[in-house]
Amino acid sequence: MIVPRRGSEVVEVDRRRGEDRGLVRDRVAVEEPLEIRLEVVGASGAPAVHPVAVTMRTPGDDFELAAGFLFSEGLIRSRDEIRTISYCTGPETQEYNVVSVALREGVSFDPALLNRNFYTTSSCGVCGKASLDAVEVKGCVPFPAGSGVRMEPRVLKQLPQALRDGQGVFQRTGGIHAAALVASDGSFRVLREDVGRHNAVDRIVGHVLLAGTVPPEEGLLLVSGRASFEILQKALAAGIPAVAAVGAPSSLAVDLARRFGMTLVGFLSERGFNVYTGMERVAEAGEAGAEGDGRGSPPATPEGGGMKG
Repeated sequence: MIVPRRGSEVVEVDRRRGEDRGLVRDRVAVEEPLEIRLEVVGASGAPAVHPVAVTMRTPGDDFELAAGFLFSEGLIRSRDEIRTISYCTGPETQEYNVVSVALREGVSFDPALLNRNFYTTSSCGVCGKASLDAVEVKGCVPFPAGSGVRMEPRVLKQLPQALRDGQGVFQRTGGIHAAALVASDGSFRVLREDVGRHNAVDRIVGHVLLAGTVPPEEGLLLVSGRASFEILQKALAAGIPAVAAVGAPSSLAVDLARRFGMTLVGFLSERGFNVYTGMERVAEAGEAGAEGDGRGSPPATPEGGGMKG
């Protein structure tokens, strides 16, 4: 039996407010390393274990995180390639901090894909990201124009508050990111939290991959914080055609979205938003564009595309 991991823990804090101070107990988000390993059956029939990545994450939904990471990085191509996902709990491992993904016998795997050492942090994700051309090499293909989900402006503007309302760990700690897959009516298909926004997105990708019941092309990926190249790349790999962020997008994220026919919304708030690419998926896109201030002012604080088989 696997005991659910905690997302937060209590610490003692010397709290100072003006002239007042005192020791109080407060909750902080948990951050721990997770090693992801890939187990491949070789030509001899013997399994070979390949260390893939170490990421700093908030414990919980680790199997989704591992599967989503492997899929979005192009190391696996479908859930059918996975035989089992399990924690390594041997005497030489940290309990529940190592996940092994075993591939089915006969699944081809090129160890050269692991030549780039994956070390991820809770803030920046995988260091040394490749270029847009490398995304195409991975097998990602553009979305057909206007395909997939469509969102009305009024629904989009309700999403930041809905995301905050669904963040249980954030409400307890004030220090954690979130990602959600949102249907066209604004309902959340799945929501995940993590100290790293890229981990939260990998959990969404992993959920879509493993559940197999959530059509990614009919969803919008909603993220707290900014929209980086890596976030867009993960959405593209998962077959999600639209991304909305409460923060700003990067230039490379905009370039990727434009090249692959994705919709990218930034500075999403109750007041409005900016549509950077793919405005055809936003109903009344012309009116929605006018609702923003045109300068990208930040908001108030607070499951076509994909990979070829």
